[in-house]
Amino acid sequence: MTPDRAPDPIVDARGLHAWYGSSHVLHGVDLQIGRGQTVGLLGRNGMGKSTLIRTLLGHVPQRSGRIIVFGQDASRFRPHQVARLGVAYVPEGRGVFPNLSVRENLVMAARRGRNGRNDWTLERVLHTFTRLQERLTNLGGQLSGGEQQMLSIGRALMTHPELIVLDEATEGLAPLIVDEIWRVIGEIRACGIATLIVDRDYRKVLMCSDRALVLQKGQVVLQAKASELAGSPELSAYLGV
Repeated sequence: MTPDRAPDPIVDARGLHAWYGSSHVLHGVDLQIGRGQTVGLLGRNGMGKSTLIRTLLGHVPQRSGRIIVFGQDASRFRPHQVARLGVAYVPEGRGVFPNLSVRENLVMAARRGRNGRNDWTLERVLHTFTRLQERLTNLGGQLSGGEQQMLSIGRALMTHPELIVLDEATEGLAPLIVDEIWRVIGEIRACGIATLIVDRDYRKVLMCSDRALVLQKGQVVLQAKASELAGSPELSAYLGV
């Protein structure tokens, strides 16, 4: 399949390599994400998906290649510098503050976005995640796994990002909570926030994405419009499904 390049990319990464010690994980990966575009990142376990995310966000010190975010060279930026450009991260494992209340977890992250955007207020987040409204005074560590994931996504939205990165947002959650998370991902997409999604449910990823890439041993082996990849026999071969 011919690559489907992102128009007007807010992220334009070229030739990314990444290492953990002597282990060479990424091998010359290119990735573009356009304004308001949802990109799915697929591949079996251990193929480099989370490493690619962490490299883009500055979490992997041993890296090379060029990363442009909103026209700025972020190739050597640290994570907080990437975040300030308008990129939010919902990590695998959620990363909520267990000793802060739900309200405190949300409010501590609140800031206006690029060009002064302020549409994801505390009220809107609580309206989107009604479970959080009911547990506003509970500590983060007292929440269920699904509630913690909602809190992590809500906190990311309160930074008013132009791009939100979701790494295994539905991992280990009950089916009803999974449905709720995908509903919110659809709402995020509809309001024009660009999204990069990693999730084991490749069918859902493709349904919610404009474009998708498949990683195999740290290299992009397939990339195209999500609708084109959905029925591809090559996709089945690479994912083992």
